[in-house]
Amino acid sequence: MKIERATLDHLAEVARLFDLYRQFYLQPADPDKARHYIKDRIVNEESVIYLASDAQDRGLGFTQLYASFCSVDTAPIWILYDLYVDAAARQQGVGTALMNRARQLACESGAARIQLETGVDNTSAQSVYERLGYVRDNEYHHYALEIT
Repeated sequence: MKIERATLDHLAEVARLFDLYRQFYLQPADPDKARHYIKDRIVNEESVIYLASDAQDRGLGFTQLYASFCSVDTAPIWILYDLYVDAAARQQGVGTALMNRARQLACESGAARIQLETGVDNTSAQSVYERLGYVRDNEYHHYALEIT
């Protein structure tokens, strides 16, 4: 397995996985929307996407991170917004490898931390995060305001 930062050369595989990721979160399949969204993030350098691939360059999984800042810590942080491993590649260390690459990015960029959210019922992902040292926030409530 290799993990590399996604470029436009990887667009087809990342978009395929991203569409599957959105379906996991109960969104309708929309390959064109997935491709457009991922292409914009890469072209505009608005996120960092890592793709895990096998020896035949077939995408096994991806993670997408967005740069942000923490005012309290006065430091940069990364938001790990997306992590997905293809169903056929699960239980093979793909998610862990992607999470470790995200950590390496945070260290290299001088970030104070990586933040992420996951569904309360996504216990398999939670176990990976906790095994890697992520700590669940029990101190703050998170809110969102839907605009559209």
